Amino acid sequence: MVEQGLVRAAQSGDRDALITLLREIEGQVYKTAFYILHNEQDALDASQEALIRIYTKIGSYEEKAQFKTWVQRIVTNICIDKFRKTKPTVSIDEHEMIFKDKQDVEREVLSGYLAEDIREAIDQLPEHHRTVIVLRYLQDFSYNEIADSLDLPLNTVKSYLFRARQQLQNRLQEYQKGGVSG
Repeated sequence: MVEQGLVRAAQSGDRDALITLLREIEGQVYKTAFYILHNEQDALDASQEALIRIYTKIGSYEEKAQFKTWVQRIVTNICIDKFRKTKPTVSIDEHEMIFKDKQDVEREVLSGYLAEDIREAIDQLPEHHRTVIVLRYLQDFSYNEIADSLDLPLNTVKSYLFRARQQLQNRLQEYQKGGVSG
C-alpha cells in the first residue's frame, strides 16, 4: 500500500519521492500487465509505458479515487490498447522441474498441469472478462476498486465476474472431473 504522503510529495515535485513511488508500484504494474497480456516482453513494454505515463501524469492524479486504482486504470488501459493492436500469441515456456522428494513428483506434475490449464482458460476469456478476473483474483481488488479502475458501473463488474467464472468453470470441467488436459 502506497503512503498518501509519498504521493503528495511526488505531486509537489519531489523527484526522490517520485522515484521511490515508482519503485514501490513497479512490481504490481508488471504483475497486472503480465496477467493481462501473458507475454513477458509485452508486459515489460506495457509496464514501462505505464510507469512513464504515471511519471508524467502524477500531477493530474486527484484523490477522488485511491492511488492504486488510478495506477491500475493506467496499466489496464495500456494493456487493452496493446492487446487490440496485436493478436494474442501463445508462448510456450520451457521450465526445468526439480523435485526434492520423489514422492512429491506426482503432486508437482499435477499442480503444474492445473496451473497451466487455469492460465490457458484465462487466456481464452474475452478481454473484459480476463481483465476483471486478473484484478479480482490476482491483484486482490475489491469490486468497487475494479469498477473505479476500469471506469465501469459496479453491476457491470459483478456481471463480468459472474460470466467469467462461469466460462472458467466450463473450460476447467475436465480437470474438475479428475482428468488432465496436458
